Order: sequence, then structure tokens, then C-alpha cells
Amino acid sequence: MTGTADRDVLNAILRTDFPSFVEKVFNTLCPGQTFVPAWYLDAIAYQLDRVRRGEVCRLIINLPPRSLKSIMASVAFPAFVLGHDPTRQIICASYSNDLAGKFSNDFRAVLGSGWYRAAFPATRISRTKDSESEVALTRRGFRLATSVGGTLTGRGGDIIIIDDPLKPLDADSELRRGAANDWFSNTLLSRLNNKRDGAIIVVMQRVHMDDLTGFLLGQSDEWEVLSLPAIAESDEQIALAPGRFHQRRVGDVLSPAREPLEEIENTKRQVGSGVFSAQYQQAPVPPGGAMIKRAWLKYYTSLPEIQGRPYIIQSWDTAAKGGPENDWSVCTTWVHINGTLWYLRDVWRGRVDYPTLKAKVKELAQEFRADEVLMEDAGSGTFLVQELKGKVRGLIPVKPDRDKQTRMAAASAKIEAGQVFLLEGASWIADLEAELLAFPGSRYDDQVDSVSQALNHHSTLEIWTRPWKPLPDLWPRPRGRWPLPPRFIP
Repeated sequence: MTGTADRDVLNAILRTDFPSFVEKVFNTLCPGQTFVPAWYLDAIAYQLDRVRRGEVCRLIINLPPRSLKSIMASVAFPAFVLGHDPTRQIICASYSNDLAGKFSNDFRAVLGSGWYRAAFPATRISRTKDSESEVALTRRGFRLATSVGGTLTGRGGDIIIIDDPLKPLDADSELRRGAANDWFSNTLLSRLNNKRDGAIIVVMQRVHMDDLTGFLLGQSDEWEVLSLPAIAESDEQIALAPGRFHQRRVGDVLSPAREPLEEIENTKRQVGSGVFSAQYQQAPVPPGGAMIKRAWLKYYTSLPEIQGRPYIIQSWDTAAKGGPENDWSVCTTWVHINGTLWYLRDVWRGRVDYPTLKAKVKELAQEFRADEVLMEDAGSGTFLVQELKGKVRGLIPVKPDRDKQTRMAAASAKIEAGQVFLLEGASWIADLEAELLAFPGSRYDDQVDSVSQALNHHSTLEIWTRPWKPLPDLWPRPRGRWPLPPRFIP
């Protein structure tokens, strides 16, 4: 094949295959960096190209930071659309003028490249308008850049792209969140050239329950959503092309080659549970907590000194069956001190089959020398109680007599009173915090169930585990009889 034929084939690929076009754009804008192909990039490309073809008019894409979303949505996609139809009018908005200008300059660099001009010879930048804020084409199409909150008087577009409408640092500002949402409703919606066929794309990482994504989904069900958490929380089949899908399993990370699980877990520890749940998992929790308030959570680094061996309680919430598609089994291990203080020492959480679960119950009970092992008497827990009776010391079946929310509401009094302490810096702390603070709106509640079961454990425990002081005898002991038991006060 000659060099000319090779170039013709390459141009044809760039014109017809948007994922290949995205890779070419990346290599143009990021020389010296390596493009890492990934299934999720194909998924994003597919949804964006559906907008270009008119199959989708309202699209939301949520994914973690540093995932190429801006290059794909704000740079490559407008260039691809205008390459096919240089009469289209596109408006691109971001949270700041500087960011909007940066994406605009990247777009200009792509359109000015030799390979783009060869692939799309009919798309040319007009000499009348070629600036950071607007790039006009000779065929009357354009890409207009603006900031969220900016004026668009007299301007309209066929496609409007909103890329990160809110800066993460502004996520907790009700004023800034409200301003962004109001701008969308009062300004942006009226800028579509055709209200029926015009398209709006929102591409962002979640930063708050009431961010633009949350606002839009609360207003209407017309939006198609592609949500891509850093770590998959459920099995999902994700479209990559017509008739082609990626089967994502629970626990799969978005791009193992670019960001393996160890790095994501390290990021989780660094940014904290709230930020990670929102920006990386696309599942923001109430900033102050829902039923459990963030301000109530207290932490410890070392246990207080006590006389004798501490009293250890383990609380199990078990899944009905093992497997990645099912709920988690959870064991929380507590150090109970003075009858009133609860120190969470360890959290084990896993999706395992029944034999492995049974072995894990015995293993953790022995490892922590548990005095009591509370087992929810339901589902697999009922069978575990029957099989492990006499084999695990202190095994106590607990029959749930109230719904989950009621049980957690009762337990929350101890957390609010400052009687519950979490181990600071533990590997499991971020997942636990996220579930506690989101409950009852959290996707999973297995850790919550284990915690509430422990804290609601029979009230006599709080009396009989306190350090007792004998009262002086106030009566003579009768001769020849066993002494009466001493009286105690807590």
C-alpha cells in the first residue's frame, strides 16, 4: 500500500471512528504522554456520538477527575461534530473563564493541525472570528466558550456542552451551587436554537448532592446518564457501540493500567470519605450526614488504659449468599469499656461463600478473643448459629424486631452522645464513614446493620460490665450459712 493510500485510510478512520479521533487529539495536545486505551473511553465516545447523530438530546456523564472527560467532551467532540458539519453551532461552558479559554485554545490547536485539515478539508477557521472566546468557521458554524454564569444574550447553539459547572472547592457553598443551577434554568435552556432537537451535555464529577447533576435529575427524568465510579459497586453492562458491551463487575476499577486499585485506595485515604464518595464514586452523601451527622463521629488512636482484659464484642451481619452480585457480610469488632464507651477496633467486610464465611466467623472470634459474638438470626446467620453453637464462645443469635432505620435511630443516640469511637487511620474507615453518613440513602447498609446491632445490644450489658464497688456490710452475717452476696453500685 502506498503512502497516499495509507493516509487515505487513516483519514477515513479519523472521520468515522470517534475513539480513534480522540486518541489523535490526545497525542496532539499531550505530546510526550502515553495514551492508555480503556473501555470506559469507548463508552463515553459512544454516548457523545449518539448526541451527534441525534439519538440523544439530554446526556449526563459522571466520572472521576483526570479521566480525559474534558479532552473528549470540550475539545475532541466539538471538533468531530464540526468536522462532519461545519454549520453546527456549539456552546461550551465551564466553571471559570480561564478553564473555558484553555479548552478553546486546545480546540483551535486541533483544527489548525495538519492531520485534522487532511481528514476534514471542508472545516476551516474563519479569519473574521478566531479568538479564545469564539472560533468561527467559514461555513458559519462556531464553537463559543463561556463560563457558568456568563451572559449569552443574543447567542444560541445546536449543542450545549457544560463541562464541570462547579469547582470542587465551591461544592459546600449553597450560594454558588444555587447560582450554577439557576443559570442553567434561567439562561442556558433558552439558548438552544431548537428546543425539541437541540442537545445539552453535562460532563462532570459529582461534588455535592445538590450539584448540577443532582439538580437536573431531581427536576426531570428526561436525562440519559452514564455514571462511571472509580470502583464498581454493582455489576453493570455498559454499551460501547451498537451491539457491543462491557461487562463491569463489582470491585472493578475504571482503568487498572492507568490507576490501579492500590492507588485509588490511597487516594481514598488522602481525600476522605466524603470527597471520595462524591468525586470518585459519583455518589455524594449529605455534607453533614443524613441520620448520622459527621460532627458526631469521634476517633481514637489508642485505647484508654483499663484494669484487666477489655470486653470484646463482635457483631455480624451476613449476606444471604456469597458472590460479587450479592450484599456484603460484615463483622465489626468492638472494645466495650466501663459499660458506656464503644471503641470500634476492626471491620471485616467481604463477599464470600458460606463455608468461607463460617470459617471467618471462627477465625475472627479467636483472633480478637471475643467475649460475645452477635449474629443476626436471619438468612445465612440462622444457619451459622445452628452450626457454630458450642464451637464459638459467646455466640448469641439476635432476632431483628424492628426495621433498619428504627434500629439505627436507636443506636444513633450513643454516637451523638460521644460514646462511640472509630479507629483513626484504619484502612476501612472511609467506606464505613461513607455508608454511615449516607444512610438511609446509601447503596449498601451492611456495615450500618452491624454497627446498630452492636450498639443496641441488650441494655443489661451496660450495667453488668461496669466496674463495681462493694458496699460495706451493714448487717452481721449469720453463722453457718453462705454469706449473702455483696451489693454493688455502678
